[in-house]
Amino acid sequence: MRSICIFILMLCSLPSWCQELYQFPADAKSKVVSFENRSGKPGLGGRENKGAKGHPAEIIKPGERKELLNFKGTATIRRIWCTVNDRSPQMLRSLRLQAFWDGASQPAIDVPLGDFFGVGLGQKVKFESALFSDPEGRSFNSVIPMPFRKSARVVMVNESNSDVTLFYDIDLVELRQQPSDMLYFHAYWSRQMHGTLKKDFEILPQIKGRGRWLGVNMGVIADTAYGNTWWGEGEVKIYLDGDSIYPTINGTGTEDYIGTGWGMGTFSQMNQGCLVADEEKKQYAFYRYHIPDPVYFSSDIRVTIQQIGGGDISEVRTLVQKGAALIPVTVSAENSFVKLFELNPVPKITDPDFPKGWVNFYRVDDYSATAYFYLNKPVNGLPPLQEAGERMMGLR
Repeated sequence: MRSICIFILMLCSLPSWCQELYQFPADAKSKVVSFENRSGKPGLGGRENKGAKGHPAEIIKPGERKELLNFKGTATIRRIWCTVNDRSPQMLRSLRLQAFWDGASQPAIDVPLGDFFGVGLGQKVKFESALFSDPEGRSFNSVIPMPFRKSARVVMVNESNSDVTLFYDIDLVELRQQPSDMLYFHAYWSRQMHGTLKKDFEILPQIKGRGRWLGVNMGVIADTAYGNTWWGEGEVKIYLDGDSIYPTINGTGTEDYIGTGWGMGTFSQMNQGCLVADEEKKQYAFYRYHIPDPVYFSSDIRVTIQQIGGGDISEVRTLVQKGAALIPVTVSAENSFVKLFELNPVPKITDPDFPKGWVNFYRVDDYSATAYFYLNKPVNGLPPLQEAGERMMGLR
């Protein structure tokens, strides 16, 4: 009896796609679109070279737009796989992945290829999460459900200066109709190499509509002007449904947001992880997906992260003497947490009686992020993807 109860509990904890394994949706039709069957229609796969591996890949030349999917009908993309022969950070940032839903002229997805598939900074890393995986650091997989009602178009654009060879397939399930509460999947990428002190980095600018915040993968290149001090004290803020000055959801620190603490090393879990933690190059790439802890919005959403770091008072004073741009905000003293902006006057770090301890301070680093979310419309109105030169600058 105990074993039966445990089995039932296990079934209840499985994700929804596992519970669909034994079901047969009405009128469902499975399709895979690739260079071997561009339409996904029945009986049209592998016709070239008399069926003997006739068309596994194509070359995308510089400046070329390659249409990977042009599907008319009602369906849900369940998986996207691809690989390219050049997997350098520069190429993975130069290749641009776009997706258009239901005839929209603006893409719902407009993201550098490498960053879209779950790793910031265009890195190639072996990992698996709930949404993405790269089994051996040589391929890219997404299992994010992407439903649409009328049509879907997926495009790859080569914005590099060299040819690249692409292999891919897009797996769909064609349906009779989508549920009335269906949401469209969106992905937005941005980078801010030179921010402003005290101004948060916008992971997702404000968008209007009803939907769900799915999460983010981020890349940070810490500025060497701050020496070896810690960059990740910034808190993630999620502004929901009319929030203005203060958000509804406010984190406690960057590494806290992805489920770890006291710094950030490499780890890979289903909904949280850090895939790059290179102290020498000062590069970090990490992710957090709100799957078990959904974040819904009814009218609007905006997501930011503070640019705040920290270090011992002696380190921070040395940085100030060297001219580093920073503003102290709090001090973790031995038996207290000093909120500097609530003091009158606000003390200067050069004052001899400045509180001793760990000093958190505003700073400016190089932030980039891929934001993932669902929205009740196929167009999000966000700014277009930044130019390739700006996306690639400073990558090693």
